[in-house]
Amino acid sequence: MARGIIKSISDVAAFSVDPQRRLFSAEHEEILAGKTTDIYFIKTNDLLKHLGKENTVVAAEVFARQSGILAGVTEAMGLLEDIPVEVWALPEGEGFSDQEVLMRIIGPYSQFGIYETALLGMLASSSGWATAAREVRLAAGDSPVLCFGARHVHPAVAPVMERAALIGGADGASCILGAKLGGKDPSGTMPHTAIIIVGDTVATALAYHQCMPPDQMRIVLVDTFRDEAEESLRVAEALGDALQGIRLDTPRERGGVTPELVREVRWRLDQAGFNHVKVLVSGGLNPDKIRLLKKAGAVSFGVGSYISGAVPIDMTMDIKEVEGRPIAKRGRLPGCLNNSRLKKMQ
Repeated sequence: MARGIIKSISDVAAFSVDPQRRLFSAEHEEILAGKTTDIYFIKTNDLLKHLGKENTVVAAEVFARQSGILAGVTEAMGLLEDIPVEVWALPEGEGFSDQEVLMRIIGPYSQFGIYETALLGMLASSSGWATAAREVRLAAGDSPVLCFGARHVHPAVAPVMERAALIGGADGASCILGAKLGGKDPSGTMPHTAIIIVGDTVATALAYHQCMPPDQMRIVLVDTFRDEAEESLRVAEALGDALQGIRLDTPRERGGVTPELVREVRWRLDQAGFNHVKVLVSGGLNPDKIRLLKKAGAVSFGVGSYISGAVPIDMTMDIKEVEGRPIAKRGRLPGCLNNSRLKKMQ
């Protein structure tokens, strides 16, 4: 446990936080040093060392209390990297069932015990986000889904959330780091801010077309100042064939994006000869709403809070063997449980 700076209660007592610290999120080095762990795991280290059992070899298994889509394994493996333990896990992106074994760690407890808190948190949060993204993906069918959830969570975890959304099935993500971590270029159109500062949607659309590189899609937000159908036609007439889509993000104060609005905008664009202009929607979307809007004519969906606000999937780690002997707490089955889907990761 060479990286485990926090090894004992005395180490905890000696650790202090810089009062001038500007941001409160844990840095990578602090996570790897065990500074985000629950204190009782540090007490366990002291207790085992006192008894001369700190190198006891155990088999620990992680399971979830509900079904979902697994994410966070790659990050968890980064946590355990270079630690002398054997790790088996279900690959990221796989669906799992309630109580199914998702990860098994075998090795001296003192080498990985302090990371239980962080490891479970990584799997729980990422799997919750990935599961929500999969629900959206299923609702959208073959239509593109973009994750716009970074603004709803702490910036320290926004990239983790958007990467998990990509694992769950999102086609793109708006957070720069999150998209890059998922092997994608960040996706997004333009915010209301740009249009408000310029003062006119068409003027903003023309400037956007002139200054953006060719590989950036020409998709224009049309709900800032005027009726969405009217604004869609104004933008379409100004950009012509260059316009690829319009985005509806009508606030809930104005009724939000409804199937009736999508249907009207689609009808008026087609009637004016702008059949090539796609209708994208965002703002307060969930799977049920996506199904209705897709039926009305929307072809792409930007989803934020439904993914970012997903409840973490409760994960538990149990010791199932001690020095090869099956054991478990009351209510759990002693010994490692078979799961042929596990792959050796380390």
